[in-house]
Amino acid sequence: MNEVSKKISEVGVVPVIKLDNPAKHAAPLARALSLGSIPIAEVTFRAAGAPLAIKLMKEACPEMLVGAGTVMTTAQVDEALEAGASFIVTPGLDPEIVVYCKEKNVPIFPGCTTPTDYHTAFRLGLETLKFFPAEESGGLKKIKAMAAPFPMFKIMPTGGISLNNLKEYISCPTICACGGSYMVKADLINGEKWDEITELCKKSVDIVKEARSNG
Repeated sequence: MNEVSKKISEVGVVPVIKLDNPAKHAAPLARALSLGSIPIAEVTFRAAGAPLAIKLMKEACPEMLVGAGTVMTTAQVDEALEAGASFIVTPGLDPEIVVYCKEKNVPIFPGCTTPTDYHTAFRLGLETLKFFPAEESGGLKKIKAMAAPFPMFKIMPTGGISLNNLKEYISCPTICACGGSYMVKADLINGEKWDEITELCKKSVDIVKEARSNG
C-alpha cells in the first residue's frame, strides 16, 4: 500500500467535495476539515473550479491530502496534478487513465463494482479500489462477496455512506476508508457552517475509532 493509501486508511473517511465557489469557500473548508481530524479531501471535477479549489485548499492547509475526483480524462489528470493533487479518483475503471496515472506516479482509485472491473484492476496492478455507487451497487453485502475471489484489494465505498451506516461499513476488514459527502453538503458549505462541518468530521472519526477498536 502506498503512502497516500496508508494515510487515507488511517483516517478512514474521505470527504467528497463539490465546490461551486472555491475562491470563497476552499480555504475555510480545508481548515474546518482539518480541525475535525480529517485532513483529507476529494475535490470532484463536477464543478468547473476544481483545480482552483485543490490549489487553495493545499495553500490553506499544506498538510492536507487533497485529491481530484470524478476525473474523466488524462487532461483532467494533468490539471489536477498541476494544482497540487495527491491522488486521482475516477467514477469508473478506465485503463488508459490508470496507466497514465501510474506513469505519472500518482495513486489512482478507480470506481469498480463488478468482477470484470476487479479482474481488470488486478491486471493493471492496482491495490485500492473505489466501490461506487456503493449502496446502489449492492452495498456491504456485495463488497464482502467480491472479497472472496479478490482478497488482494482494499476497498473505499462511496455513495450512500452516512453517519448512520459508517460504522457498519468501516467495520468490514476489506474496507480501508469510506467516501462521503454528508459532512460537506452544499447547504453546509454555502451557508458557511464551518463549525458544523468540523463537528460532523469529529463524529465520523469517533465512529471509525470505535469500530476499529471493537474489531
